[in-house]
Amino acid sequence: MNEMKKTLAILAILLAGACQASAQSDGTKHTHSSRKLIQESAAIHERAVIIDSHVDIAGVQYAAPGQLDPSIDNPILRCDLVKMERGGIDAVFLAVTTKDGKLIKQDYEKAYNEAIGKFQAIHRLTELHPDKCALALSSKEVESINQSKRKAIMIGFEGGYAIGDDLYNIDKLYGLGIRYITLIHNGYNQICDSSDPLYTPDYDKTIHNGLSDFGKNVVTRMNQVGIICDASHMSEKAFYDLIETSKAPVIASHSCCRALCDHHRNLNDDQIRALAKNGGVVQLAVVGSFLKPIFPEYYKEEWKIANEIGLPLGELRSMSEKEREAYLPKIDVFKKRWAEYAKKCDAAAVKDLVDHIDHIVKIVGVDYIGIGTDFDGGGGIPGFENHGEALNVTLELLRRGYSEIDIQKIWGGNLLRVWRQVERVASK
Repeated sequence: MNEMKKTLAILAILLAGACQASAQSDGTKHTHSSRKLIQESAAIHERAVIIDSHVDIAGVQYAAPGQLDPSIDNPILRCDLVKMERGGIDAVFLAVTTKDGKLIKQDYEKAYNEAIGKFQAIHRLTELHPDKCALALSSKEVESINQSKRKAIMIGFEGGYAIGDDLYNIDKLYGLGIRYITLIHNGYNQICDSSDPLYTPDYDKTIHNGLSDFGKNVVTRMNQVGIICDASHMSEKAFYDLIETSKAPVIASHSCCRALCDHHRNLNDDQIRALAKNGGVVQLAVVGSFLKPIFPEYYKEEWKIANEIGLPLGELRSMSEKEREAYLPKIDVFKKRWAEYAKKCDAAAVKDLVDHIDHIVKIVGVDYIGIGTDFDGGGGIPGFENHGEALNVTLELLRRGYSEIDIQKIWGGNLLRVWRQVERVASK
């Protein structure tokens, strides 16, 4: 597909949805001016390298033939190759997560082996569809794959638990394609403390009081091999220890601003300033509860709707494609009812995501912002439910006066800058 045809295809698919989002955000009707902004949004996505820094994968069934196929417009996935093309997304970090256990060698090994299966699933995606995507192992490869009109697939590792107590595992993870590690997930591990202790009730809140001594060695080794350090999910003390220890810029791959939404997963203004001084990037998550305070019943309603229509919401991603076909009509009903409920209760939407961008620009500037949707792991808001709707974000940025250069930085340029600097530190 040439550039003009690709632009027209994106416009045709998104025109109605983008115009609706624009009209809802300021109460006006669709105008010639908004049509022009839509065209400009699509053109920017053509010229820029658009990157999402955080998408979760379900497990070893990911990209397995007849199971969870990301090469099609999959109704279960918010990120797949078709939706990426529709929304002009060029590159994505697919995040591997593992189930954490006790701080003992046996559980470390179990988590590491679980991770291996998920790494293999991501590699399988690129091996089965080499005409559509390729594994990117460096910042330069992201750009070269983009130039070949394919999607760049990168691998992140959410939670350093599976590193165990052996620093050599970091080298092995790098060899498997890992290019960032979120040092902690939910609960505590051997590396550092979490922003949320509730997931590991066996441990005291001050198990490390920040980064452990081993955690500091982990950060140093990550710097040496060229893996980006990710501060999402860290406790505040661990965050500052990371900033002090790392010789390379760090990122928060999927976090938002606590000043606008007081959630433990978000960064306060002083943390954002420290991250910017470090040269890093806050990759804003597209998670409603991170963007806007909502009442506790909001997510309960999601499961209530699913139960009412007989949709086994928690089991869909582990089903085969054939098993899932029987639920497609119910999936459509669920999506419509959930969207109606979200609209009724004034859930977080695209305008709220861009409010967080505005806030970071106000305190540190546009060079320290990116987007890490957390799709297929909790992310998705009205107007940006999946990658196919990414132009709605760009449209809202244009409406607020952001330039094309600003938008290119937000949608991937800032993250690539950090990655290049991490590579330079490793090469010394």
